[in-house]
Amino acid sequence: MDIAPSPIPSRTQYVLEAVKHAILTGRLRPGQALVEAELAAQFGVSKTPVREALKTLAGRGLVVMSEYKGATVRTVDTAMAHSVYDVRLLLEPEALRRTVTAGAALETAGAALERSDAAADPAGRSLANRDFHRALYLPCGNPLLTRMLDELRDQAALVSAIAWQAVPSWEREAREHREILARALDGDADGAASALHDHIASFVQRAFPDGERHPAAPVADGERHPTAPIADGE
Repeated sequence: MDIAPSPIPSRTQYVLEAVKHAILTGRLRPGQALVEAELAAQFGVSKTPVREALKTLAGRGLVVMSEYKGATVRTVDTAMAHSVYDVRLLLEPEALRRTVTAGAALETAGAALERSDAAADPAGRSLANRDFHRALYLPCGNPLLTRMLDELRDQAALVSAIAWQAVPSWEREAREHREILARALDGDADGAASALHDHIASFVQRAFPDGERHPAAPVADGERHPTAPIADGE
């Protein structure tokens, strides 16, 4: 379905959100070329907002800019996955521990789990799962910690999107999410943090074992997929 640009505050933001959504839901594949002229024609804008959107996405770790090859969707491999998830392991369980210790409300996390269970496709499930994790760390009481985790969200979502294509493990992860939330609602800060740590660690190790390149290969040099119409961004 085509996106009406009217709700978006700027053309650059409009393109940015649409391309980001397509990357995180797998409609634009790792290694796929992002051709400014094609994207501009698709969205009915000039190449300038497309170029600015791609630069922003490069800064967020979703796009790679090359002087010779132009822009491509970032390729996910074991090293990248472990780097992102190592930082999550350091920060996210501690943020949840602080959320629970503070007695913060977690209705938003519960609602995100319900949306994930009811999702009709992996894209909807992925977006709901992102909201679940954010609802756990957002009330931690440290704005800098929250911002650091927010900056990892897109790259973590890219890792999980690629992993799910090869290892569709969302049923296991849904059970782990419910256990994490149950411990948090019981006021067990250490137990919730431990369960979250195990959840994050087991996912990346299962999907990207040490020393192995993930089977989702990038698009070969010179190959380019047509860009399909992109669904609404998040």
